[in-house]
Amino acid sequence: MDGVLHRRGRTRVGPFAFVVVLLALLGCARGPCVSIVAPDGKPRATVAVEVANTEPQREFGLMYRKHLDDNAGMIFVFPDAARRNFWMHNTPISLDMIFADAAGRIVGIVANAEPYSDKILGVDGNSEYVLEVNAGFCAKNGIKPGDRLDFSGFSTHTSQ
Repeated sequence: MDGVLHRRGRTRVGPFAFVVVLLALLGCARGPCVSIVAPDGKPRATVAVEVANTEPQREFGLMYRKHLDDNAGMIFVFPDAARRNFWMHNTPISLDMIFADAAGRIVGIVANAEPYSDKILGVDGNSEYVLEVNAGFCAKNGIKPGDRLDFSGFSTHTSQ
């Protein structure tokens, strides 16, 4: 009889444990993130982001980072839409840079930016947001101009 009760107890605990683990994982996903969506509404990718929304944060960016997790990145939030230029000075990892206008529409991509380069990088058009991710991310996920960035878990406005 004890064996039967023990098995039933396991069965009841199994789904409960699954729910607890699932809720914990969802809690981790509640941090700042950016979803990239195709014009037809189909999701392409979601990136957990660090937010750079002050001048010092934007100036420092991902410099000196030796590693960036898959599906992770940094979103640069600017106070207005303007022509934006970046460089890779003191940045040891290759990046894709995704430039988006005030509405979050991707206006251009700089793919596979060369580490440590002082070459000025940008795209045609004004950007209010720039998302930096690991090099190759855009090609792997089919991300292209015309797609849209959807923001979650952080303010998309800054006064700095």
